[in-house]
Amino acid sequence: MNRKFIDFDAQVCLVTGAGSGSGIGFQTAKILGELGASIALAATTDRIYERARELECLGITARGYIADLMDRSQTEAMVRKIAEDFGTVHVLINNAGMAQVGQEEDFSDFMNVTYESWDTSITRNLTLTFNVTKQVLPLMAENNYGRIVNVSSVTGPIVSNPGEAAYSAAKAGIIGMSRALAIEVGKNNITVNNVLPGWIATASQTEGEAQGGLNTPLGRSADATEVANAIVFLASREASYITGESLVVDGGNTIQEYKGDSKFYY
Repeated sequence: MNRKFIDFDAQVCLVTGAGSGSGIGFQTAKILGELGASIALAATTDRIYERARELECLGITARGYIADLMDRSQTEAMVRKIAEDFGTVHVLINNAGMAQVGQEEDFSDFMNVTYESWDTSITRNLTLTFNVTKQVLPLMAENNYGRIVNVSSVTGPIVSNPGEAAYSAAKAGIIGMSRALAIEVGKNNITVNNVLPGWIATASQTEGEAQGGLNTPLGRSADATEVANAIVFLASREASYITGESLVVDGGNTIQEYKGDSKFYY
């Protein structure tokens, strides 16, 4: 009997950081919805309602929610509203982090970074993931089922860049948190995994980052859908015996020793 390899029929999926139409979060939500899921989308601005309408036009059940997930009271209220609207949450995609609309990123070197900047980066990229997961976990435990996929980065767990000590610490912290959590909640049929993107061609990609993509073994940056596909697999029923793991999606960039212009080496 032929069937789709993966489906999310009768599942509710919460995707954070889904405000950008070209971003990883929204592309993940779109694929999940096309595979049968009902989608709760979260972001910090009202553009999330536009994203929800886009999904609805595709025949996908979707609702948008505005919340600053760095704020625990807002996070708790959002998850409570989602549970009221959809009944529960089966899949959590923790994609929010890195950048926030209206907030400048700080790339100061370690000796010059301010305490405030450090704390903000840790909160935005690590504590935020904790805040959402903390609220969603009881729903999953009640169902005796759950899939949590955190979008970390190769920056921190594997490599790093100047001026990104806080970001690197936060993204590496997500991996450690995920491993501990995976051990704790395995008995509840809940898996916790991570996807680690490299150079991704989204609307926020800088010229320098685009150049980095050109020097990967595949010779380009990924598009958001290529990362979303990896997230969707780990969020599926079929990934039932994978937990506490980290899947690198970087076009082979971190396996190569030489990362300069290919004319000098390859």
